[in-house]
Amino acid sequence: MAVWFEGHIEIACTIERVTQSLADHGAHYAGIVRLMPGLTDVELHEAGDTELTITTNEGVMKRTNIVTRVSEDGVTVEFDEDYRAGAVARVTSHFLEEFTTSDAGVSHWLVISDLSAPGFAGLLYRMLAKSRTGNAFLSRHKEYLEAESDYALLGAPPVSEEP
Repeated sequence: MAVWFEGHIEIACTIERVTQSLADHGAHYAGIVRLMPGLTDVELHEAGDTELTITTNEGVMKRTNIVTRVSEDGVTVEFDEDYRAGAVARVTSHFLEEFTTSDAGVSHWLVISDLSAPGFAGLLYRMLAKSRTGNAFLSRHKEYLEAESDYALLGAPPVSEEP
């Protein structure tokens, strides 16, 4: 396994929020992709138990072999991605995401490995986009998972302020 990107971010939410969001991985990942810089017209086209297809203004993202493991320690998600941006670029890679409980809420570790991007456009992507792409995925997960209060998501009434 050749690691292309490895990074970490703290998310102010509960592990239950992560588990609930990942229960519908199609909606979860479409929501993350909608927040990515420069991507518009994001549509979830297919979402099965182990695969999904998302289209954007830039191309088609197909994620396959999706495996989600929930344990006492947290949630782990693995999948393969085949991203085609027009006729020019094709990027394939493997993602490993680990969400664990932390003092801040949830720690999210992301490893992108086995990246393949042929051609000159692929060479530029492999050399120049590593940090930007990986950190964008981490930041968008944080934004997405922190977007709604845990109170609302867990069915508890929101904390009201007295006048």
